[in-house]
Amino acid sequence: MNILIIGGHGTIGRKVVDYFKKDHKVLVAGRSKGDYLVDIANSESIKKLMDSTGKVDAIINMAGEAKWAPMNELSEEDYHIGLNSKLMGQVNLVRIGRHFVNPGGSITLTTGILADDPVFKTTSAAMVNGGIHSFVKAAALELENGVRVNVVSSGMVADAYEKYKDYFPGHNPIAMPKMVNGYVRSVLGRGNGEIIRIYD
Repeated sequence: MNILIIGGHGTIGRKVVDYFKKDHKVLVAGRSKGDYLVDIANSESIKKLMDSTGKVDAIINMAGEAKWAPMNELSEEDYHIGLNSKLMGQVNLVRIGRHFVNPGGSITLTTGILADDPVFKTTSAAMVNGGIHSFVKAAALELENGVRVNVVSSGMVADAYEKYKDYFPGHNPIAMPKMVNGYVRSVLGRGNGEIIRIYD
């Protein structure tokens, strides 16, 4: 398979790339480094990326950002960071990318536990994660040519525990192999419109 992985140099992305490159051709894209450069908050950048890669069998996205801050400190512009990047960026990956996925292929998006179990300072991130979950369930009803779309939603991963542990008191870190298996299930399985939750 030819697999395009966006955000492949991040904490999760590196592990996912390492897994799939053992048996598949992996193309890595990122905002600042990779085989291709892309800013998913910009639909023209997404289109340029897909024109460059051509047809692929799967797209995996782990890119996208949202601002973390107390709700009473968030401005409208702060909310738009998540809306433009993590939400519409992933929506546009499906909207544009579906035309570049071979029949029977898949698109996998990424969210996180905040959609279901938000913590302090995450009103923006929780909002966009929940929006992506609803989008994936609806988009799966309309994709053509057997193209599937799923989203992997994880708790705090073990490799990021030290950085984020204070935000998630009492949460169990998710082992990286378990996290990777969420993407394996989405790409190599047959599920469509699934929210693949890896929370414990």
